[in-house]
Amino acid sequence: MCGSGQLAVLLVLLLCALRDVAPLPDSGMLFPRESPSREVKELTGLWDFRADLSPSRDLGFQKAWYKSRLAETGPVIDMPVPASYNDITQDPMLRDFIGWVWYEREVVVPARWVADEGTRVVLRVGSAHYYSVVWVNGVKVTEHNGGHLPFEAEIGDLPQVHMMAADGRAAYEDVYTLPVGIRTVKVTSTQFLINNKPFYFHGVNKHEDSDIRGKGFDWPLIVKDFNLLKWLGANSFRTSHYPYAEEILQMCDRHGIVVIDECPGVGIKDIRSFRNASLAHHLVVMDELVRRDKNHPSVVMWSVANEPASEMPPAGLYFKTLITHTKTLDPTRPVTYVTCSNYARDKGAPYVDVLSVNSYFSWYHDPGHLELIPIQLNTQFENWYGKYQKPIIQSEYGADAVPGLHSDPPVMFTEEYQKLVLQGYHSVFDQKRKEYVIGELIWNFADFMTAQGVVRVVGNKKGIFSRQRQPKAGAFILKERYWRLANETGRLPPWTKYSCLL
Repeated sequence: MCGSGQLAVLLVLLLCALRDVAPLPDSGMLFPRESPSREVKELTGLWDFRADLSPSRDLGFQKAWYKSRLAETGPVIDMPVPASYNDITQDPMLRDFIGWVWYEREVVVPARWVADEGTRVVLRVGSAHYYSVVWVNGVKVTEHNGGHLPFEAEIGDLPQVHMMAADGRAAYEDVYTLPVGIRTVKVTSTQFLINNKPFYFHGVNKHEDSDIRGKGFDWPLIVKDFNLLKWLGANSFRTSHYPYAEEILQMCDRHGIVVIDECPGVGIKDIRSFRNASLAHHLVVMDELVRRDKNHPSVVMWSVANEPASEMPPAGLYFKTLITHTKTLDPTRPVTYVTCSNYARDKGAPYVDVLSVNSYFSWYHDPGHLELIPIQLNTQFENWYGKYQKPIIQSEYGADAVPGLHSDPPVMFTEEYQKLVLQGYHSVFDQKRKEYVIGELIWNFADFMTAQGVVRVVGNKKGIFSRQRQPKAGAFILKERYWRLANETGRLPPWTKYSCLL
């Protein structure tokens, strides 16, 4: 199978959504870039795939599937990488499968990679969910606990890799280039300052989600999304509720989009989630996140969690420890987490630099009563600022709208109702941004798929764009508003010089 001067390596990647394993240390890593001394071989494409459908979900371990070709263990199917496996097939069981799945690919690497003793051969996984084990030629090389963030292992000296060393090797100095951007970030009691100038976040929350490929990275989709952000006049987004691909942050660096970088701390609702084991893993995840993204000038703030049960008694020490640790890792950026708890009982709020507050008035609260939005939202802001004297971002707000569903008078789930919810919030934002409100992030940029449930109509429909990236009525409301805000502040996005994008 291997031609002269090539080496075949059998790579097996095992993923699982549920497994309680102690976290492993990670030392951060450089994004793979080619240079005169560095070569990159992408492993994207078709892999062999098999889900472990056994009752115990661990037949693959019992039978040591990693010791032979995956096709020899049972039936395999084609699976594209990168992609989520859920929507690739017509099998409803696989669509909702939770447990171990196996990926395998034979890789041909250049002989010089192993012939030259001075060459490091590193296998890097950009993102795999949530617990991962990797074998090369039947040898386990690494494992990783936690999705979204990269991990790697050196594989240059593995057993079963035997090549004749060539004579006359040339020595090269290692070369690595890193784009650099320099700016300052500062928070006062009423403002967020970038380069000592007030910055107002008018942007979106996003998800890495699209038809068929799910969370799989896709360049056409990424470029489309950035063009839509420009069309909106948005200047920022939050990586809700996990770190995004490094390529997306590189796009933000180039295009001047400001990022609130959020770790996967979502669903911290149970009292057990505040125990030492969870905190220890949370600290490791922040290590990985900060080490990966600290050099991106687009990242201006870390978010350590989304909607935790921060009113629970252990939450105070938990978030004090977590935020202090994050500031130790990076003393140059402010830290927040996104809350939906009661302002008077939130035990983590004293430790954040910026208050990020979610609310869904006239949707989850008093559904259908649009007239209550100004009263409730104004009260929300006054309560939070009165207690903590810190700037506030409305980190989520919105309403579901099924694309093409209309009604007059407006009713819930129609585009007209979503439009009125947005306008109700905007009237209060315009009052409070003159005082201490420093931003507004719509939930959500685009519709996205969720688990089935009675409150979802084929996924979450709070996007101002459909899952296929077509605008709803709310998108035009935001477009008019965001460009007006940009013109009022004089902080026009850098792409405004390209008239074809307006």
